[in-house]
Amino acid sequence: MSAQHHFDVLIIGTGSAGLMSALQLSENLSIALIAKDKILEGSSYYAQGGISAVLDENDNFESHIKDTLSTGVDLADETAVRFMTEQAPSAIKSLERAGVIFTQQQGQYHLTTEGGHSHRRVAHVADKTGQSIQTNLLDSAKEKNNITLFENFIAIDLLIKNQQCHGAYILNKSTNEVESFIAHKTIIATGGASKAYLYTSNPDTSTGDGIAMAYRGGCHIVNMEFTQFHPTCLYHPHAKSFLISEALRGEGAKLILPTGKAFMQKYDERAELAPRDIVARAIDSEMKTHGFDCVYLDISFKDKDWIKSHFPTIYKKCASFGIDMSQEPIPVVPAAHYTCGGIQTDINAHSNINNLYAIGEVAHAGVHGANRMASNSLLECIVFAKACANHINQQVLTSKYPSFDNWDASRVSLSKEKVMVTHLWDEVRRIMWNFVGIVRSNKRLNSAQMRLTQIQNEVDEYYRLYLISSDLIELRNLVATAQLIVKSAILRKESRGLHYNEDYPDTSNQAKDTIITL
Repeated sequence: MSAQHHFDVLIIGTGSAGLMSALQLSENLSIALIAKDKILEGSSYYAQGGISAVLDENDNFESHIKDTLSTGVDLADETAVRFMTEQAPSAIKSLERAGVIFTQQQGQYHLTTEGGHSHRRVAHVADKTGQSIQTNLLDSAKEKNNITLFENFIAIDLLIKNQQCHGAYILNKSTNEVESFIAHKTIIATGGASKAYLYTSNPDTSTGDGIAMAYRGGCHIVNMEFTQFHPTCLYHPHAKSFLISEALRGEGAKLILPTGKAFMQKYDERAELAPRDIVARAIDSEMKTHGFDCVYLDISFKDKDWIKSHFPTIYKKCASFGIDMSQEPIPVVPAAHYTCGGIQTDINAHSNINNLYAIGEVAHAGVHGANRMASNSLLECIVFAKACANHINQQVLTSKYPSFDNWDASRVSLSKEKVMVTHLWDEVRRIMWNFVGIVRSNKRLNSAQMRLTQIQNEVDEYYRLYLISSDLIELRNLVATAQLIVKSAILRKESRGLHYNEDYPDTSNQAKDTIITL
């Protein structure tokens, strides 16, 4: 008989948002923390740049808000942006209490600048901010008696009755048994969906699980057409998903062609410090126009010791591939990086389904609009994790749990056709890269939609016939999320921020969200 677990709060995802929410919840609540892989395997861990906050006396909230709204191309929600911005200094203090030690210079925060920011306001821990945040939050979580960590568990579907969420069915990857996690409150913190693309900066865990589950459960999904492509991913056959931080451009690094010629000034007066959507499209244009496999990022004019002290992780990684960034430019290409859309939530991170919350990249809190400003992502994780926990802490939870049937696997068999899963997985990602990439067209979007519908039918049939597996769960979610991206892109009859359609090159005077419901 499959195991059943009962908790006050179920948190699906152990990135910065999931861990912070667990730590902020009352110690009187029993909490289950679910990691689909190793606990530290996720986008938060690999975040290099930092976390934006007004920490300098020459900076102010209004400037941070204005920069965020401008980068979001009039689609971000000002109330949500203001809330996040004004909570940012408190978020930094919360992280410091958890043990994060931000890089200092002469007794002050060493603040960097990145695309879209008009001030230096990015606090960081060298070039491994996410790693520091993750390890410190995890250490704090392990000290709490009310938090139980479940490693190598992958959620399948939410348990929903009468528009209320009561937990989820979750696959124990070690035993291949589906277990029921029944909870009064459920928080989805599963990250984004950039693994839907062939080339991505994200780890293998970013398969859109939370977005797909929430959509199947009846949640409103918003603005999925806005996938942010990071302009500079290391271009090397063995450098899987390694980002070259935007902070390099913040410190003066230049984007150049193989000929050595700089090109960003042709596209935007801010050149290398233009928002990511502009930089990514510029690189994409130069590569397609000239037939180049990559462009280059050059910071070799800086002193070698300075480079090694400011960007130790990047220097070491490049050196491992025979690239000395103090002597030569770094080969880079754009890669799918961040999902700006997601599960619609309010200021407390609550969805339209009772007792169901979403935080971090999986959520659409309204703070990114049509393009996320650099280093607002870790900030969003921390601020809305705290808001979510505070909202739950203020509620009186019942002692009774609803009853749910155990997972029924009696009518399915062991698959002998696993090649289908790997083939379709690869096909989905190629379709998305080729037809739904940095620059789109109606024809390519319609072609993608038709083929993804066919793939969805094939996956649904496979799902009905065969025993569940981690790969099948991810494929099912990846296809569903890819369809949401394509459908959203088709519905937007304009170009705005990260969504550029050759057939609708202009930006509409009216900024509207794209909302998809079942």
